[in-house]
Formats: sequence, C-alpha cells, structure tokens
Amino acid sequence: MSPPAAVCFPYFQQIRARLSTQKPGAPPAALAPATAQEPPRPPRWTSPHGSGTLAPVDAPEISDLLVDYDPDTLARLPVRRSAVVERLRAAGRPGAARLAARLPARDDLLDEAAVDALLLRVHAELQRLSEEFDQGARVRFVLAPLLDALRAAGAPRPLRVVDVGCGLGYVVRWLAARGALGADVELVGCDYNRALIEAARAAASDEGLPCRFHVANAFTLREPATVFLSTGVVHHFRGDALVSFFREQARAGALAFIHFDIKPSHLSPLGAWIFHQARMREPLSRHDGVLSALRAHAGDALLAAARAGAEGLSSALFDGHVGPFPVLRIMHAVIGLRPDLRARFVDQLEQLGPRAVRRLGAFT
Repeated sequence: MSPPAAVCFPYFQQIRARLSTQKPGAPPAALAPATAQEPPRPPRWTSPHGSGTLAPVDAPEISDLLVDYDPDTLARLPVRRSAVVERLRAAGRPGAARLAARLPARDDLLDEAAVDALLLRVHAELQRLSEEFDQGARVRFVLAPLLDALRAAGAPRPLRVVDVGCGLGYVVRWLAARGALGADVELVGCDYNRALIEAARAAASDEGLPCRFHVANAFTLREPATVFLSTGVVHHFRGDALVSFFREQARAGALAFIHFDIKPSHLSPLGAWIFHQARMREPLSRHDGVLSALRAHAGDALLAAARAGAEGLSSALFDGHVGPFPVLRIMHAVIGLRPDLRARFVDQLEQLGPRAVRRLGAFT
C-alpha cells in the first residue's frame, strides 16, 4: 500500500508528486511552484516550542479517534467512521481523512475487529522502533536509581512499577527479561485496549517473564503503583487533560513517576518523517508517527503541567537540553518524586557517573 500524502512537509510532497509522474529513465523534472491542481498545503501551525519548531496543537492522531471507552466501566463504545473522517478534515488532515474513510465499517460503525488488527500491526511497528532506539535501556537508566532511592528511604515493598498505556508491553517485558531491578519490584502494564493487552500477556507467557498486564485504568488499580512510567503517551494529553494526567498519579498515592516522550526540536519533525517513511509499513504509523513529533510537549510545558497537577511531588526534566544538533538524545523525560527523595535520587544517579547527573535538570 502506498503511503499517504506527506503530512507536514509540502516540499517533499511536491518532489514525490513529480517523481510519481516521471517516465522511467527520464531526468527529474524541475521542481515548479505549487499549482492549484496540487494537493493543498497543510495549515500553518502555531509554535509553542520556540523558534524553528512546529506544533499542530489541536490536530488529532488517527489512532486517537478509532476507539472510545466508557470512562467508568471501560466498556468499548461504537465509533462512527464519518465522525472520524470529519474530525480529521476539520483539523486540516485530508490525507488522514482519506485513510480513515477506507477503514472497514458496517452502517457507518467502524469494524472493531479490523481496527484492533490495525492497531496490533501499528504497535508491532512501535515495538520495533523501541527496540531500535533501545527504549528499555533508556527507561532502566533512570528507573533503577530511582528504585534504589526508594529503598534507601524505606518505601513499602513491593515496589510496584506501572506502565501507563503500555500497548504491547515492550518496556515492561524488556525490564522483566533483564531482571536487573531487584526481586522486590513488581512490573505491571495497563491499557484500555483488550486486544493489545491479550497480545502483551501472550508474549510475556511465551517468554516466561515475571510481569502482569491488565485491561484497566492504571490510576485506579486495586494494588496501587509505587512508580508510574510511560513512553510516548503524554503528548496525547492536551491542556487541562495533561494537568489531570499528573493529578491522577498524585491522587493514586504514587511516590514517583517517569514519563518519556519525544523531545521537540527544530530537527524532530524532519527526523520523524525520514525515519517513518523508511522504516514503517503502515500508512497510519507513518502519519501518526510524524504527527507525534509535531505534537510533543516542550519541556517547560511538561514541567508546568506536572507542577500544577502532581501536588506534593517535585518535578524535573531528564535530557531536557536541546542542543544545535539534537539527534543523539531524541527523548526527554519528566520525573516526579516526593521532595524527601530528591537528594537520595541524585546520590544514586551520581554513581552512574558525573554525566548522568548533568542530564538531570533542577527539581522544583
């Protein structure tokens, strides 16, 4: 299946349009200015991240619109295909609207089995991305010293680490497979999507891993979390919903949280476009992957939301610095913990070397 029209780079869109009409062996045609017959350019997005970066604050990802759940029971609700298409068109995403319009539906209701099969394929591609960028090791680098700080402070056992929106549970399974966090640590993954959780359970069973997965709201578990973590989740929450995301963690009684997401920079949209065009097969993965980079929250926005929502916890950024060539560290993390844990956490981080401490911003 051919990829959708370029979602954020009209220049590449024009190049692809020229090449698609080239005769084999003919020299490339000159890139002429856009004409009225060419696909419309995407709207200009506002830029809350600073000079040189773009962020479509209100544009939804396709995957965010394909499923819906009752907030209390988590029962799955029917989704109208026409509503998804209209929402994407209204957001200035005609290519995404065309993708959604091709999804199987009956009487305008999306086929849940087909949607689940699509999301399983997309999350399998996300797992490959996590493998290639060594996301499990990135999480462990911060999580291990945090758990040591909790032990030093006499935190109750077991130390329960809960992955919010775990998908196929790659990070949880990676941590469980290495077994380097300690026998007093429980690893739990939560997601609303039953198909993803069943796949995560099957993988963990096949691999013989000591971890659990639940179709559940991570913030209302019967056995509450000591530490919440996530990867690539926080950019799905906007405005007041982002503040509520952090507030729910404090209300759940967590002692700490670590949330990794894409670090916005002047290169992140271009890097995401190149990577997803080269490595992703699903058109939805290509669209949502690039849009994720554009929607990613700046570090200041994450800190402001964490401080407004997670009362009683101190927050800081890890790998928050954006240099002139930000390709070596493409993720940053917002870390929150009880104020009495700050010194212990820094002490544990120092044991990994002076560079590790320099990657941690100031707690407030």
